[in-house]
Amino acid sequence: MSDEEKDLFEQKIYEVWLRTREQKVDCVREESSYASKVEKQQGEYTLEDYYHLPEDVYAELIDGVLYYHGSPKFIHQSLSISIVFAIESFIRKRKGECKVLYAPLDVNLDCDDKTMLQPDIFILCDRDKIKTWGIYGQPDFCMEIISESSRRLDCIKKLQKYVDAGVKEYWILDPYRKVMMTYWWEDDYLPHVYPLSGKLGLKLYQEELTIDLDELAEMIETTP
Repeated sequence: MSDEEKDLFEQKIYEVWLRTREQKVDCVREESSYASKVEKQQGEYTLEDYYHLPEDVYAELIDGVLYYHGSPKFIHQSLSISIVFAIESFIRKRKGECKVLYAPLDVNLDCDDKTMLQPDIFILCDRDKIKTWGIYGQPDFCMEIISESSRRLDCIKKLQKYVDAGVKEYWILDPYRKVMMTYWWEDDYLPHVYPLSGKLGLKLYQEELTIDLDELAEMIETTP
């Protein structure tokens, strides 16, 4: 896709986003109108369908398939906040240009009409990818925190999407097995699996930015 084509498609995404956000309808009407309007099979959905989902529905669009999620649990949010704080503190201290961001925030990973993800945590260093509606293009680092229903999606589907899109580094935190899986595709396509003990550094920052795995383990252990 040429730069001109990317610009046109980016404008199309913005127009779809703006059009759907300007619709002032109540929740019941919005839900019923969506159901009656859209009669598609999984694999056929587009960004327009995604943006017409009711506001209280949390979903991601991957290759035309809608994946629905429940609300994050307490431990998920606690872990996410702790990790975001550690990354944000490091970047601010170094006066870095990259931004750490977190769900819910739309990421049009493939710059197409069939995929819109919401990584739990991600780092973006190219600020030109920041748009009114979200992020247009791949982040540099992504992290997913596994929930009971997202294991297959995070470990297989999203893994493949991230590597294909050119994300440099991908971490998966599994609170149930108490491990962190990391991928750094510049060196190897196999995962490294670490117990939640000690500190672990991001390759994106030459391992100078570290996450305290002991702290994460303690949070998991002490959460009801």
